[in-house]
Amino acid sequence: MNRVKVSKLMAYILRHSPEEFGLRPDVEGFVPLSELVEALKTVYPDVTEEFVRRIVELDSKGRYEIRGNKIRARYGHSFPVSLNHEEDRESRILYHGTPRRNLESILREGLKPMKRQFVHLSTSKSEAIETGRRHGRDVVLLVIDAECLRKKGLKIYKAGKNVRIVERVPPECITLEV
Repeated sequence: MNRVKVSKLMAYILRHSPEEFGLRPDVEGFVPLSELVEALKTVYPDVTEEFVRRIVELDSKGRYEIRGNKIRARYGHSFPVSLNHEEDRESRILYHGTPRRNLESILREGLKPMKRQFVHLSTSKSEAIETGRRHGRDVVLLVIDAECLRKKGLKIYKAGKNVRIVERVPPECITLEV
């Protein structure tokens, strides 16, 4: 069984479409692990709870969280979720990779969550570029001044190992990596 394919389906279900698979997340986005396993079995009949736990354990980005007998995606939701993540008060510089075609509007309007709940930033240049490449090959790296965000009253949250989320990023907090 392909761990990447199962993980992608998990992300789709937990971030965007739990109802499509008969799941009802709680206010924090958690669903019973056993119910997620049953939903995954509709596509991958051999999936087990141990396999899903291993995906969570080995995920380099920390996309998922298991608490007791429940599981959720830690970020990336397109439906309202109360994530209650720890605030990041330490980061000074964060990064966001985006296709060059988006640059003009971003520099004018800032970064917006679009179809998500939050804007995703990274503590890692390479991960930001990799994420940006999912939306186009010609990617620019934006440097985000975390102190600028805080001065504007915006809180930054730790959502994954290197993933940070924020409500929005005003244009004056963004510079281009040269």
